[in-house]
Amino acid sequence: MELMVLLNALVTRLLFVLHSLIGVWRVTAVKKEPKYWLLALLNLLLCLETGLTLKFKQGRGYKWFSPAIFLYLICTVPSLWLLEIHHGTQYCGNEPGAVQVNGSNQDFNQSRDSSHGSEGTDHHIIQTAKVFVNQLSTICETVWTLALHQTFLLLLVVGRWLLPIGVEITRDQLSQLLLMFVGTAADILEFASETLDIEDVRKNYALINAILAVWTWSMLQFPLDLAVQHIGCKPTASTRRIPSLLLCRYSAELWNIGVSLFIQDGPFFIVRSILMGHFRIFNQMLVFFTAKNILVVTLQLYRLAVITLDFRATILQKSRKGEVSCCPCEPYEASTHATADQDTEMKEFVAFPPKEESQAPSED
Repeated sequence: MELMVLLNALVTRLLFVLHSLIGVWRVTAVKKEPKYWLLALLNLLLCLETGLTLKFKQGRGYKWFSPAIFLYLICTVPSLWLLEIHHGTQYCGNEPGAVQVNGSNQDFNQSRDSSHGSEGTDHHIIQTAKVFVNQLSTICETVWTLALHQTFLLLLVVGRWLLPIGVEITRDQLSQLLLMFVGTAADILEFASETLDIEDVRKNYALINAILAVWTWSMLQFPLDLAVQHIGCKPTASTRRIPSLLLCRYSAELWNIGVSLFIQDGPFFIVRSILMGHFRIFNQMLVFFTAKNILVVTLQLYRLAVITLDFRATILQKSRKGEVSCCPCEPYEASTHATADQDTEMKEFVAFPPKEESQAPSED
């Protein structure tokens, strides 16, 4: 096992665990109930995945799916749910977004001076850590929650970059995936912060749960790599169908469209439309991002129509030339194996051919 692969696999998962533990610590501090430390036990799943990955995959990733990212979501999302639902995260003590720090440099210096002498260096370190933790604890709860949201999304992108890749994905595909994740993370953060900061939304418990449910649903795209990988197409009888051939050639594009329509922009548009239409909540940013979601959904549907027409044109062209191919993206060399039945089957792929081509000429 390569040393760098081992270090990347371990360091990335360690960052995931540390961030998850910080989220659990904030929940226990806000709720003031030690029982919420039980959420830290979810990190045992990530530790188990680390051991299995190091043993069976030598630290490298899997095809199409990242278990480490998925388990990181499981470890962190419950803490963010509890912080958002708790009433103390709605407002700060003085001003929204204000940072309140009660600890002063004088207290820090006094604790440092009192640690000299017989108490030794160890006590000095402990006292310094206590003062630091106390200062962090005085930060406004809304600032903590927003910071956890931001670092959560950043770690998802950076962690996916640091995690060793498998043999099925190339560096070029990884770079495309990371660029997509950066834009996705920004949209998701904007959706959560922009909707949950509305005062009328904060007064509706059911609406908060609905927004968090859509937010959680949108996070499920991060463990998947299908947006940059094509599904292999083998020359079998099962692939000689229009949907199978279309998925064979445009698998990455279709997955990208599906994510936008059903996981991100589509659900975001529905939630924002409900806020404006049913709850009569309007503000400039809400209207802007609703328009942005409408535009993205429209463009994705337009892209789907373009792909479908291009695929149909390819099948028509191959049918006219009498070529037999099990998959337009991976031509199958039929040669002596091509039969009249296969030619007939390929012609059946063409749905609703134009009338001018289907009618034979009446005169020479």
